[in-house]
Amino acid sequence: MIGFLRALKSVRSSQPAPDAQTIVIGDRNIILRFKRNARAKRMVLRLDTKSNDLIMTLPRRTSLAEALRFAQISSPWILRTLGKRIEPVAIGQGASIMFRGENLQLDCSGGARGLISISAGVIHVPGTPLHVERRLKDYFKKQALADLTEASRRYAVAMETKYSRITIRDQKTRWGSCSASGALSYSWRLILAPTFVLDYVAAHEVAHLREMNHGPRFWRLVLRHCSQSRAAKEWLKKNGRELHRNF
Repeated sequence: MIGFLRALKSVRSSQPAPDAQTIVIGDRNIILRFKRNARAKRMVLRLDTKSNDLIMTLPRRTSLAEALRFAQISSPWILRTLGKRIEPVAIGQGASIMFRGENLQLDCSGGARGLISISAGVIHVPGTPLHVERRLKDYFKKQALADLTEASRRYAVAMETKYSRITIRDQKTRWGSCSASGALSYSWRLILAPTFVLDYVAAHEVAHLREMNHGPRFWRLVLRHCSQSRAAKEWLKKNGRELHRNF
């Protein structure tokens, strides 16, 4: 069960939830952050992949006591989720960086000028240490846009459909999306995954241009054109958090 800090023992049931609270799970102090949502019908817990904090979405009138009781009831899920989280790896000389499913060693000891290059399992990033992370992100985003544009065009032709535009973002909870206007949006982090995973997400989103649902016809369309769909879904389920370990 969750043991709460001494300061929480006097919580009143009518007290509104603050922005954040510290709870103790096992022998760890965990930050529990609250996010109000007037449209929320129930309380929802998730783990922020960047901060490793727990985020609880609360309906408008939920009190602090109710929120903490929900966290206590959810302690088995919290413990399992914390056990699966990926500890972040700092960007620096010798760090392991995933790119297209391969773990590369970061070399940022070069000069102030030049282009990012990859050779013999090493990714060379010129520039001052202060700018290495930004340069890596810019490089990955550019590669992601190129690969996802190529894959989207290929699947659009195969599925006899068209999209209006493609954007690259850093979505928190999804790898891609398709709007009613035909706009496709993808997470740039897909470039870090094996190529067949990026390819599947492109097939998935392009198929939504034909079927804006996840019904049988949608999945038949995806599976007919992307033979590695099941393997890619399984890879993302098992390894998706790895794509957040450096940034």
